[in-house]
Amino acid sequence: MAGLPDDLVALASRVSNRGRWGDDDQRGTLNLIDAAAVQRGVAAARQGRPFSLAVPFDAEGPQTGAIPGRENPALVMNMVALAITGDPAGFTTSDDKMSMGVQAATHWDALSHVGYGGELYNGNPSSVVTEAGAQRLGIENFGPVVSRGILLDIARLKGVDHFEDGYPITAQDLDEALDRTGLSVEPGDIVVVRTGHMHFLRIGERDRYRMICPGLSTGTIEWMHRHDVGAVATDTFVLECFPPEDPAVMLPVHMIQLRDMGLAQGQIWFLDDLAADCDADGQYDFLLTASPVPLTGSTGGIVVPTAVK
Repeated sequence: MAGLPDDLVALASRVSNRGRWGDDDQRGTLNLIDAAAVQRGVAAARQGRPFSLAVPFDAEGPQTGAIPGRENPALVMNMVALAITGDPAGFTTSDDKMSMGVQAATHWDALSHVGYGGELYNGNPSSVVTEAGAQRLGIENFGPVVSRGILLDIARLKGVDHFEDGYPITAQDLDEALDRTGLSVEPGDIVVVRTGHMHFLRIGERDRYRMICPGLSTGTIEWMHRHDVGAVATDTFVLECFPPEDPAVMLPVHMIQLRDMGLAQGQIWFLDDLAADCDADGQYDFLLTASPVPLTGSTGGIVVPTAVK
């Protein structure tokens, strides 16, 4: 596969945020989440009803072993009802540990995750990622992620439960889904895009969930830039449509959003319950809290996003 073709190179230049928040910036579009964005989120929590947007963190997760290192979460017990004093009638304790790929379940991609042309976001060389981890642009730089979330339900827009193919979501689709919400995207809002793709994970077809994904097309990149979106997340394994729109270009939305825009991307978010509730009551905005585990130097961030309507 080749790098970006000329038309996407021109697109990347148009949406680039390099230097926008200073030469040392490591947070990208999360800088757009200011006090006003947080207050919009708080104001959207009108009903006080929370929804978890995370899939279960267990061995039945979405990973199949096809991507080296992306193992589903595994729990190991270090001690079970251990009587510290030797007397089981007294103080006992249990302790455990877990192992998993940091992008194996619901997660954010750090800005160190993807690059091209030997560069990562904000002109950082790809060499800042070493065997010791990301020396710059690690997930710990995200900090607290709290803003107003807006759900764009593409599956319901198209009148389907889920897509049977790798449908490429267009900017027009995003506009039409946004029109149905009655909202406007403001700088720093987090856009959450539902495709219904969790259907395949729910019925146990993990390979199908992973290998054929509807998702954002390259035509949505300028939409995200124009609206000054703080972050974007979807319910799919890949975020963008897969197999790629152009078989010669691997994951161009990742390349441009992460490397040029510095746009935080979330994948494998569970959106079905939230979407059904939004469809029922017509409220598509909410307070969204989605701070990743600050694992220093990590190129991905485990997260349990919570939406409060």
